[in-house]
Amino acid sequence: MVKKMFAEALGAAILVLFGCGSADLMGAEIGMTGISLAFGLAIVAAAYGLGAISGAHLNPAVSFGMVMAGRMTLPDFAAYAIAQVIGAVLGAGLLYLIASGKADYSIATNGLGQNGFGAGHLGGYSLTSALAFEAVMTFLFVTVILGATGPGSAAGIAGLAIGLTLAAIHLVGINVTGVSVNPARSVGPAVFVGGTAMAQLWVFLLAPLAGGAVAGLAYKAGLTRAE
Repeated sequence: MVKKMFAEALGAAILVLFGCGSADLMGAEIGMTGISLAFGLAIVAAAYGLGAISGAHLNPAVSFGMVMAGRMTLPDFAAYAIAQVIGAVLGAGLLYLIASGKADYSIATNGLGQNGFGAGHLGGYSLTSALAFEAVMTFLFVTVILGATGPGSAAGIAGLAIGLTLAAIHLVGINVTGVSVNPARSVGPAVFVGGTAMAQLWVFLLAPLAGGAVAGLAYKAGLTRAE
């Protein structure tokens, strides 16, 4: 389990560094399409590099979906979630260290790729929009993961399918919330940014976990599982 936790922490750090890093360090140059691809490619890299060790969940909502699907125990979920959050915080801390090396950088102004909603954040979408987007997209994301890694799935392409799905979710929703679908990914930057990012963090904990749970239950019921 220690080896699995290390892999989950490392993978979550990779996700934050690549994904949030693309937004914070290169957002103006690569735009939302580039940021979307960075998040997706980070998942692909971690899935193929670390998947054989831990399954490369990198996301408490994915691990919780696995529990609801009957493919993971609650104690293992707790260990994975702790590792994922630690990794995301370490990744965000490293990103902050790098970003702060620029003379005109200010975390209050530039942020750290944190999630958010409402007036003054990206598209200015409402709380209802944020909750709906995060819950539904996490449901779809975890459904793809369960299917791509379950019985009857094509061998060797799960990482690609999962990464492309995450990229597509970002293409749709960066303007809504910055896209979480991953509580750990949201916790990492929020710890350093504080303020509104911390105040709104509950949305990016509750909605993804709920979406992941429903995906797991649907899979366990056989609705989305190949028989």
